[in-house]
Amino acid sequence: MIEWEMTSRGLRVTDADNAEVVICGEDVTVDDTESDVSRPVDETICVTARSLEFPHAVVYAFALESDERYELDPQGEPLSLPAREYVVDVDTEIKSYLRFTSTATIERTADFESIVVSFPELTRVVLGFRSRHELPAESITVPDSPIALARAVTYLAASHKTSSPDRTYPTLRGHPPLLESGDRLDVPECVQARNPESGIELFVPPNYESVYVVAPLAYYLQATVRPIEASTNRTFRPQLRVPAFGVDEPLPRMPDLEEAVTRLLRKTFFLECLVRNAGPYGTSLSESWLLEEVGLNAETLYEASPQRRLAGYLDVPFSAIHSHLPEWHLSTYVTPSYDRLEALPFLLDRLSLIYTPRTSELAGRELVERSLDEFYRGRAETTTSPRDEVRPGEEPSAQCRASDGQVASVDVVKPHLRHGRVHGWLADGVPIDVFKTTTAAYENRLAYLERNSDQTSIRVVLNDPDMAGERATVAEIYRQRSDELPMDVTVEESLRTAELARIFESNHDFVHYIGHCETDGLRCSDGYLSTSSIDRCRVQTFFLNACGSFYEGASLIERGSVAGAVTITQVLNDHAVRVGSTFAKLLVHGFSIERAMQLARRRIMMGKDYAVVGDGTHSLTQGEHRVPTTLTIEALKNTTSRDEHYQVTFDCYSARITGSYYFPHTENNDRAYLCGQQSQFELSRSELATVLKETEASVIYNGDLYWSEDLGEAFSC
Repeated sequence: MIEWEMTSRGLRVTDADNAEVVICGEDVTVDDTESDVSRPVDETICVTARSLEFPHAVVYAFALESDERYELDPQGEPLSLPAREYVVDVDTEIKSYLRFTSTATIERTADFESIVVSFPELTRVVLGFRSRHELPAESITVPDSPIALARAVTYLAASHKTSSPDRTYPTLRGHPPLLESGDRLDVPECVQARNPESGIELFVPPNYESVYVVAPLAYYLQATVRPIEASTNRTFRPQLRVPAFGVDEPLPRMPDLEEAVTRLLRKTFFLECLVRNAGPYGTSLSESWLLEEVGLNAETLYEASPQRRLAGYLDVPFSAIHSHLPEWHLSTYVTPSYDRLEALPFLLDRLSLIYTPRTSELAGRELVERSLDEFYRGRAETTTSPRDEVRPGEEPSAQCRASDGQVASVDVVKPHLRHGRVHGWLADGVPIDVFKTTTAAYENRLAYLERNSDQTSIRVVLNDPDMAGERATVAEIYRQRSDELPMDVTVEESLRTAELARIFESNHDFVHYIGHCETDGLRCSDGYLSTSSIDRCRVQTFFLNACGSFYEGASLIERGSVAGAVTITQVLNDHAVRVGSTFAKLLVHGFSIERAMQLARRRIMMGKDYAVVGDGTHSLTQGEHRVPTTLTIEALKNTTSRDEHYQVTFDCYSARITGSYYFPHTENNDRAYLCGQQSQFELSRSELATVLKETEASVIYNGDLYWSEDLGEAFSC
């Protein structure tokens, strides 16, 4: 769903998933909305303008009456288009297209923050927009039967908009149909009609464990999942078949099936990302040279059938490309049972790997030791950071955030984590290093996507005056961001139980609670609020920055929230301030809740005390750039003080946009990188200062976390 309006900032376009693009320009007027841009879009608008300015993006121009394709130089050279009819692809947070007939100049602004398309005179331009998120349109009813679930999984790929390698782009996959429990298998006719006959088959044993594990591979390949006949179940191993090309790839049984599926999906997806560059939406990916090394021809494969492409990929040894693969973005550990099937479409929408959950007990002081290891990893023995110039010194405090009451304790366990950068837990237990999610969290997200709102509503609640320092810091962060995004930021203090309950029962996008949490609930001026007493929570996301708030946060998820940050034990007040302020900064700049917490807790020694409940991949807002970025800076040795050099690692990553790419804007780079694939550059001090100024990002330097704007000033000195 796309909505648009003319504001004082320009043409503001939003979708249901909090994404936004603002288009400014000279002499812009809106004519009508009944036009065509010859691209798959959700909404079109016809405007007249002399120029149109978009946020920073990758840009392509396609001449409609020829095969000519142009790309805007990532280093800043303007692109001049001769008089023809064009479709221009601007890869913003909401996919944007321009169709016009004219000469045009496309260029980046000096600060690389914007893209400007200008015309010699007033020109009619058709603007098309496609949301990167799509609401599921249909539901499939599934009885309690692994065989029925296997057949239902076959139809989840009906949401794909293409079977070509372009399905690696997140906007061309679409949200799978929902799954609902029922007495019999019922697949809507429209879903059956859209489901492609890919000619690819996955044979699996008829048990939930195997069906869940192969679901991501089947969804991406658009494969038919076929349960093995009971008569051969004991001797027949899982198989991947492509009959038209004689492919009969044996797969191991569980638990080794998990690793086999992981390898197949990672390899196929990566090679498709390279092959797609032979198509109309291709770019100069850094690993494109690898296709020739493994004997694949991009042009031939791009035009080939899905069966032919897969047969070619299977001939490539995993070892030949393993070192070049981006780390997979997301893995979810799911109890393989009938009562979890409703979460499956949401996991496939994120293209998550699915594993069977396994845990063990934490031994002795293992939790403390793991926290300290994470805190000290990468910190320099001697501090060369300009941190004193970046932030004022903080008053140390050993004061615990807990009050005199009893704090709820959480028995945490150690999960056996497999492949992935981020891990979700849809199973019993409270493991460390994962976000603890539920089916309700994903269903709640759909409800918020359908809720219309002109601005992001944020409430900061201070229920202990001794913690006013965090209140002042985070409120200022939220208000600064409201200068760039429409936000309503309100601070509440010393609320009574009924008042705090009304906050959670009202339509807000984020609540940042600062205070105490005890076994009876969140402490208020007249007692305690147990979130289990709330009938319906209408707060989308939250941070309960109080000791032992895990269970109160989990209760908010069950009552309507999507995701939130919590603690699993007592926390020190100064640690809470550090985590709270850093989390606030990251959250309002587009980082997902889990990624924001991962980075924020780096700032304290006991980072494992903090966790995320609900859908940790969910984001509250969008950042200045479409892909949230983290830079890691390491000073290189053997350099003089006059010629300091640094190794800078770019990490652009989000679980929502798997398959997208980014351009690091360094002086000599001319390559794109897949999101999740880190890129490294050696930069001088002055070059680094420029990158920090032009790239809105979190920055890891000497193990601590900064914001690029603040750190850039220090390196400019």
